[in-house]
Amino acid sequence: MARHPLGVRPCSLAASLDVLGERWSLLAIREMGYGVHRFGRIAGYTGASRDILADRLRKLEAVGVIERRRYSEHPPRYEYHLTEAGRELYPVLLSLFRWGDKWAVDEPALTLLHECGHELDIDHVCRHCGGPVERGRVEARVSRRPE
Repeated sequence: MARHPLGVRPCSLAASLDVLGERWSLLAIREMGYGVHRFGRIAGYTGASRDILADRLRKLEAVGVIERRRYSEHPPRYEYHLTEAGRELYPVLLSLFRWGDKWAVDEPALTLLHECGHELDIDHVCRHCGGPVERGRVEARVSRRPE
């Protein structure tokens, strides 16, 4: 990949960041993953201003990461829930959580326990061979030419 001519590289990571790359978006998704669905509680637990949070939730809904569900007719009020696309972000959030524990804080605020009772230890391995997923063991190949 390093030998290609210089230019903006088409990349699914860049496309993902267009959707999710704002702090308040990921924190709102975190809260929905914890089972928090009402706007006021999401705002309170994330620290986001109401205007910014409303904007991020609209964007996440527009791209299909979350959905609004009405829980009150008068006045109309909504809850926010993860869609399948949103639920598939859980391993990504766990990876960021673990990275933050190691590199961004002096002492982790939470301990994640797996249902087996042990502290969660995440391994990124290839499903085909079981080998570790790390730099130097993964090759990026262009699957299609940009138009």
